[in-house]
Formats: sequence, structure tokens, C-alpha cells
Amino acid sequence: MKRYLSILKLSVGGFLIGVINGLFGAGGGMLAVPLFKAYGMEQKKAHANSIAVILPLCLISVCFYFMKGNVDIKLSLYLIPFGLIGAAAGTLLMRRIDPVLLKHIFAVFLIWAGLKMFLG
Repeated sequence: MKRYLSILKLSVGGFLIGVINGLFGAGGGMLAVPLFKAYGMEQKKAHANSIAVILPLCLISVCFYFMKGNVDIKLSLYLIPFGLIGAAAGTLLMRRIDPVLLKHIFAVFLIWAGLKMFLG
């Protein structure tokens, strides 16, 4: 029974991560990281696994948005190369950050993003 509840939690969690990611264009990682942590994963691995989960969700979302004409390819192509460089830099930086500090940075980022969205 405990195993079925665990599978149910993961299924509901995965669904919610997908909905959040598709609805807001990103953000599923805000749910994925705590979900992985709840299953005993260490901080850095939770972040890495969150990215692994989010990548296919983003690919599906962009396909739907593209089909509806909501993707500005030209503008996106300007951002992608620098985003890739930033992603590589963030990955290298994560190797050097203490997991507790990473947890605090993540929490501050979530609070900042929430306040920015709430206040306008």
C-alpha cells in the first residue's frame, strides 16, 4: 500500500510539474526540486534531476506554443546561445557551491520571483 501511495504522489507531482511548466512557460522545477528532496535526494542531485525532468516538458510545451503561433523564433534565437552559455556556467558553478548555500539561494530566488510576479 505504501508503494502505491508513493507512486500516486509521484504521478500527481509529475502532473502538477507539467501543468506549471506548460502554463507559466517554466517553473516546474520549483515543484520538482522539493519533490525530489522529499524522496531523500540530496540538494545538488535534486536540481540536476529537476532539469532532466523539465527538459522534455519544455520541448512538449514549445511544440504546442509553436503550433499556436506563440513563439517568436527570431527573438528566441538571439537568447538561446547566451542561455546555453549561462546554463553551462550555472552547471559548473553548482559543482563549487555548498549544498546548504544552494538551498538558501534557491529559496531566495523563489521568494524574489514570487514577489516580482505579485508586485508587478
